[in-house]
Amino acid sequence: MTSENIDGGKALIRALEKEGVEVMFGLPGGAILPVYDPIIDSTIRHILVRHEQGAGHMAQGYAQATGKPGVAMVTSGPAATNIVTPLCDAYLDSTPLVVITGQVPLAAIGTDAFQECDTTGITMGVTKHNFLVKDAQDIPRIVKEAFHIATTGRPGPVLIDLPKDIVDPNNPRSELDWVDNPEMDLPGYKPEKKIDLSEIEKAIELIQVSERPVFYVGGGILKARAAEALRELVEITGIHVVTTLMARGAFPDSHELCLGMPGMHGNYTAVTSMQKADLLVALGARFDDRVTGKVDGFAPDAKIIHVDIDPAEIGKVRKPDVAINGDCRLVIEAMVDLLRQQDAIQIDRSEWKSTISGWQERFPLTYEDSEPGSRLKPQYVLEQLRDLTPEDTIVTSGVGQHQMWTSQYWNFDHPYTWINSGGLGTMGFSIPAAIGAKVGNPDRMVWAVDGDGCFQMTAQELVTATVENIPIKVALLNNSYLGMVRQWQDMFYDERFSEVFLSDDVPNYKTWAESMGCVGIRVDSPEEVPEAIAKANEIEDRSVVIDFRTAPEEHVYPMVPAGKDNSSIVVPPSQGSQER
Repeated sequence: MTSENIDGGKALIRALEKEGVEVMFGLPGGAILPVYDPIIDSTIRHILVRHEQGAGHMAQGYAQATGKPGVAMVTSGPAATNIVTPLCDAYLDSTPLVVITGQVPLAAIGTDAFQECDTTGITMGVTKHNFLVKDAQDIPRIVKEAFHIATTGRPGPVLIDLPKDIVDPNNPRSELDWVDNPEMDLPGYKPEKKIDLSEIEKAIELIQVSERPVFYVGGGILKARAAEALRELVEITGIHVVTTLMARGAFPDSHELCLGMPGMHGNYTAVTSMQKADLLVALGARFDDRVTGKVDGFAPDAKIIHVDIDPAEIGKVRKPDVAINGDCRLVIEAMVDLLRQQDAIQIDRSEWKSTISGWQERFPLTYEDSEPGSRLKPQYVLEQLRDLTPEDTIVTSGVGQHQMWTSQYWNFDHPYTWINSGGLGTMGFSIPAAIGAKVGNPDRMVWAVDGDGCFQMTAQELVTATVENIPIKVALLNNSYLGMVRQWQDMFYDERFSEVFLSDDVPNYKTWAESMGCVGIRVDSPEEVPEAIAKANEIEDRSVVIDFRTAPEEHVYPMVPAGKDNSSIVVPPSQGSQER
């Protein structure tokens, strides 16, 4: 076999092509410039963003919507620090990313050179792994390793920091002999684990005798591509399911055994069923504080079966009675096989089912309609959006009240149709994530639900959407406030609204959207809502932004106050006493 001598920049792009990369999001600059030249001749589509944070969130949206690793490339210094937020976001939400950053030449590292920063040091705590490449010959191997690490085991972001001299074709340091299939060198990294069947047998025994069981389903189900297997398990056992914020769509909302979202702003039945359960089967969930509330008071009578691919998650928050470390899909399939070999579950759970039905009847999600002449109710807007769009619409959200209302009021019957920032709670996530999702699914409708606070952080990426012909649709729930902060100040700070009012009039979102090449629409009254959504759905050649003028005083209910246990859930005033 003859070897080929090429430079580091070409080697990087070729290595990305060999990993099946079809699209990458980025912004060039001095240190990464040599890599941008071979992109001209590459099969990879490069999408030029307006801010590096946008590149990272687009890569996340692409990854969450497609299951493929998202790829972003930026330069050194401030570009690298701008992409730290998406890295941290992807790390907490287990999203597979490969991010490439430029770096000053090797000899200049440590001299405080122009646009130098310690990128690997800064990102060590927010990546699954990172590399500082010191030899051009290592580029093909490191790229292969980066994709392997990002996509195996518990997925996550991996960063490759590339000094300029080892990718510069004019520098001898960048010369290497291309290796078509380099051997990886990852001592100690063994993500594939054999499932302990004895633990699965113990889990089945607990399931068979539990009177008040609940499947507690987290985002790991989606990462494992386990939605179909989960449905089979649920229907064999007849056990109700809660789907966390990161797992919406993993089990269809329309299914009779689906209870919806638990947690701080989960619905009453989902929250209370977990609280009163005698068995929680946690599948790809990590007992996040937003779900558990005060840990000491969480599901006090429940035994725990915890299934997770990451051994570090098992026992981190709640000690399980049965711990199963492994891929959720493989574990569920093994559970199904074992259950099929046994007799049907005999225990009578009719009282539990009746109790759950009673909660659902007494405490549905509810809100009061708008008074004539008052601003729109955001829940109404979301109900109309939900009902007037295709059922497989992909919806992204920013962070705050609009995120919770979307998760509550949208019906998620398909996996990979809900994309949001869960663990980090990154404002500004929605617009770029929607663009990334649309790139990965050009034939699907993609709606970004955003708040006015979030929108002002990353709206400039709509310019990217226009220039690159990636039409998305934006539902802007504009209440003129940082809504979730206002809600907390209203409920817990004696209505002392400190630094949460944005503006009633500035900016003009309709004209701002038009200036970015989008169609801009403003909606003030309920009767205008369906018409505006229908118009937006018909427009396919440009992005659309609808400025829905919503009521600032509206609160997200139910709510578990911070520091309280889930038994302290607060329901809307119309449903009776404030604590149940």
